[in-house]
Amino acid sequence: MNCKCLMTASTLSHISHFHKPYIDEFRKMGWEVHAAGAQAGTLKTELFANIIIPVQFEKSFFSVPNFRAAAQLRKLMKQEHYDLIICHTSLAAFFTRLAILGIKKETKLINVAHGYLFDESSPWYKSAILKAAEYLVAPVTDLVLTMNDWDYQWAKRHKVAARVGIVPGMGVDAEKMQKASLPNRFGFNDDDFVLIYPAEFSKRKNQAMLIRAMTRLPERVKLVLPGEGVLLEECRSLAQRLGVVKRVVFPGYVRDIGGALSGADAAVTSARSEGLPFNVLEAMYSGLPVIASAVKGNIDLVHDGVNGLTYPYDDEETFAVAIIKLVGDNKLRHKMGHVGKELADQYSLDRVLPNVIREYIS
Repeated sequence: MNCKCLMTASTLSHISHFHKPYIDEFRKMGWEVHAAGAQAGTLKTELFANIIIPVQFEKSFFSVPNFRAAAQLRKLMKQEHYDLIICHTSLAAFFTRLAILGIKKETKLINVAHGYLFDESSPWYKSAILKAAEYLVAPVTDLVLTMNDWDYQWAKRHKVAARVGIVPGMGVDAEKMQKASLPNRFGFNDDDFVLIYPAEFSKRKNQAMLIRAMTRLPERVKLVLPGEGVLLEECRSLAQRLGVVKRVVFPGYVRDIGGALSGADAAVTSARSEGLPFNVLEAMYSGLPVIASAVKGNIDLVHDGVNGLTYPYDDEETFAVAIIKLVGDNKLRHKMGHVGKELADQYSLDRVLPNVIREYIS
C-alpha cells in the first residue's frame, strides 16, 4: 500500500516519545510518514519518521507564529497530497485543521484528543474560546479519538467530528518498562517513603501544590519530581522558601522512568485535568498505588480505595491525609499497587496499538 501520512504535534519530541510505535507500524505497512512539530533538541530523522518537518508552534494560542505554522502546513498539504493526517496535542491539532480549511477534502483527518483543556470547572471565557475553536474546525475533522469518558461525551454531544471514538490511551510499552534498571531511590534512605510525579512543570500539572503539602507531611516522606518546563525554577524556589528543599528532588528529564518508578513507594498527581495520563498508567504498571487529583482522566484510571486514593483538586490538606494513610498502612499500599498492576494490563501497547491503528486506517 503506497500511502502517505502526516503526523503533527506541538513538539517533535511528543511524536518521538509517544507515537513512534505507530509510525513504525505504518512504515511496516509500506506507508511514508512525515512528522511536523516544533524542534526541541537534536532529533535524528531516521529514528522515527521518513521526513521530519520543523514547524514553529508556540504555547500562546493567539501567537503570530502559530498562524505562520498553519500557513506552512497548508502549503505542505497542497504539495504532498496526504492520504491521512493525524493531529496530536490541542494547539497543534487546531492549527493543523485550520490549515486544511477550504482545501478540497481528499485527506482523512483525525484529531487524537489527549485531553480537552476545559471541563465544567474551567473559567467560562477559557472554555468559550477553546470550544469555539473545536466548532470552527469540526467540518474538516473526520474522526476525533478521545481518551476519557468526559471528553468522549462532550465530543459526541457537540458533534465536533463526523465520527467520535474512544481509545484507552496510546498504550504503555511493557517491554520498555521491563528493561528498567535497578530501583532508583534518588539518594533517599530505605525507610523513607518516596513519592514520585513525572510531568512537565506547568500550571496545569500543579507541582506547587505537592511542594506546599510537604510541609504537612512527616520528615520521612520525600518527593521526586522528574521533568522539565517553564515552572521548574519557580518550584525549586518554592521548595527552598518552605524549607523542604532537602526532601524534594528535581532530577530533570529521567530517561529510565521504570527504574525511577520502581524506586518509589507511591505515585502522585496534582493535575488540573488530563486525557488519559501516561504517568499514572506507567505507575500502575510498576505496581504503585496512585494518589490522584479527582479530575477527568485521573478518575478514569484511579478508583478511590481500589488502586489508589483521590482528593479534590488543589486540596493539599486532603492530599496530605491520603499520603499519611498509606505511610501508616503498608498492607493497603501493596494491595492497591497489586490491583493497579492488574488493571494496567489492558492499557499495554500490545493490546492498544492494533485497535488504534484500526481506527486510523478504517
